[in-house]
Amino acid sequence: MMEIRPLLMCFALCVVYATSKPTEKKERIHHDAPLSSREHDDAQGFDYDHDAFLGQKEAKSFDDLSPEESKRRLGVIVEKIDGDSDGFVTEVELKAWIKKAQKKYIYENVDRQWKDFDVNNDGMISWEEYRNVTYGTYLDDPEPDDGYNYQHMMARDERRFKMADQNGDQIANKEEFTAFLHPEEYDHMKHIVVLETMEDIDKNGDGFIDLNEYIGDMYNHEDEMEEPDWVATEREQFSEFRDKNKDGKMDREETLDWILPSDYDHAEAEAKHLVYESDLNKDGKLNKEEILNKYDLFVGSQATDFGEALVRHDEF
Repeated sequence: MMEIRPLLMCFALCVVYATSKPTEKKERIHHDAPLSSREHDDAQGFDYDHDAFLGQKEAKSFDDLSPEESKRRLGVIVEKIDGDSDGFVTEVELKAWIKKAQKKYIYENVDRQWKDFDVNNDGMISWEEYRNVTYGTYLDDPEPDDGYNYQHMMARDERRFKMADQNGDQIANKEEFTAFLHPEEYDHMKHIVVLETMEDIDKNGDGFIDLNEYIGDMYNHEDEMEEPDWVATEREQFSEFRDKNKDGKMDREETLDWILPSDYDHAEAEAKHLVYESDLNKDGKLNKEEILNKYDLFVGSQATDFGEALVRHDEF
């Protein structure tokens, strides 16, 4: 049997990281990771977009493409974005394409792990396969020297696996396994994300997160003489925004609003931005000519599948 696998190792690393840097702010909110170290200011150029959607390493490869070749490849992508093939790209089509591009890294992550867990190579992953691969060492030795409660973690994983397994057969297809590994990306999994978060933070077990628990999850004050400024800011955030009903604690709905905010859609905002900047005749949609005229904007946007499509040769 194999030793404890990626999810457990990730947890262990997070514990070490949190305890070794007490002033480092722990982030619970699920949102897009920073895509570039550069400032996002279109007025100063599209360096941020190039880094964000090509990847900082791949951005140099894009620099080697001539404007003519970039436009040609972008033209091929436009035809894919135009879902109804009417010759126009709408905000709705752009948003759908961008959301698909945003999930690309998730599916690649699942593909990398899939072969490790699909032990019998049947194209499915059962709970038994996942359990044995992930917790094989613990199952062989239920009392490990490190003293960690692997039974608790295994129970949490099984609960999450069952929620992702929508048909209840204890076997996950690719989409169900994706929901298991990345529950924050699926509406039917949001409950488990909130539940796991509250279990981690709610130290007194009353089913709520109070101010001390909220701050305690982010900040270990034991080794600090003076509280960092960001801690005071978080106290204000809790009182003014997190605790919406002002009862001094966060319930499940308030925790959901905190860790999975729904008040801003990055894909929709990006689609609106692209249309606004490129729609020369102001008809609310884009034709291929309008897009190609702004190719420098689009090759640095999520519309180009993180820009990677422009440097892949097999699709062109």
